[in-house]
Amino acid sequence: MRRDLSALAASLPDLWQGRRLKRDVPVMATGHPALDRQLPSGGWPLGALTELLSDAPGSGELSLLLPALAEATSKSQWVVLVDPPWVPYPPALYGHGVVLEQVLLVRTRNATEALWACEQALRGVLGGAVLAWPVNPQFSRLRRLQLAAHTGRKAAFLFRPSAAASQASPAALRLHLAADAHGSRVTVLKCRGRRPEAPVWIRRSPCLPGMATPPQDQPGASVPLACLAGHEPQAHEIHAYENEEPARAPVARPAISAAGAGPGQP
Repeated sequence: MRRDLSALAASLPDLWQGRRLKRDVPVMATGHPALDRQLPSGGWPLGALTELLSDAPGSGELSLLLPALAEATSKSQWVVLVDPPWVPYPPALYGHGVVLEQVLLVRTRNATEALWACEQALRGVLGGAVLAWPVNPQFSRLRRLQLAAHTGRKAAFLFRPSAAASQASPAALRLHLAADAHGSRVTVLKCRGRRPEAPVWIRRSPCLPGMATPPQDQPGASVPLACLAGHEPQAHEIHAYENEEPARAPVARPAISAAGAGPGQP
């Protein structure tokens, strides 16, 4: 009987046995060995939500993901950014190995459409990653995103404020980031498995400038100048509108390149 129960438990990767620190689930390596060792699954979970919580944008949350995004795009998988609060800085992405042609920047008109676009991206082509910055999402909408990530077997990353830590969430993994000039302290708030008590320190790469520039429609915002001479791979931008008529469906167009930011949102 015990042998039958053990075999049944082993056949269910989503079933965690309390005495086990590690779980045999599909993951994407974080690219940070110290963090991989701390996470019960050994990397970013695939087919599940990961929440990155911080006191303010720019706490190293995107830098933390760069090795995984570079790995995904090198395999011709899509990385979709839904309404980031800044314009991604292409030279830094490219310098960290991200294939810009596999990056899709999605712009929407409001928070509801952003969640809709995120869900569609998660249910789309298998593999890759979706990054989103939801504004005060309800638990039911987060649950829809969790199910969509499971269907698409994607890595899904939601960037949320630290205050969201007190709110219930279906995310499989929740991390809190606290940054200074040298790197980020990563604390595991929730995971599927035994939660590590000690935080992990991730040093910030010293070789490249910041990861983002202010939105172009803000006063004083600047567009990065060309810094990778002779090579200008481009990412793509679409405007995703819920319930849009077919004749007005958004069309993909170049958004960012290694030489700098592309056209802004109309």
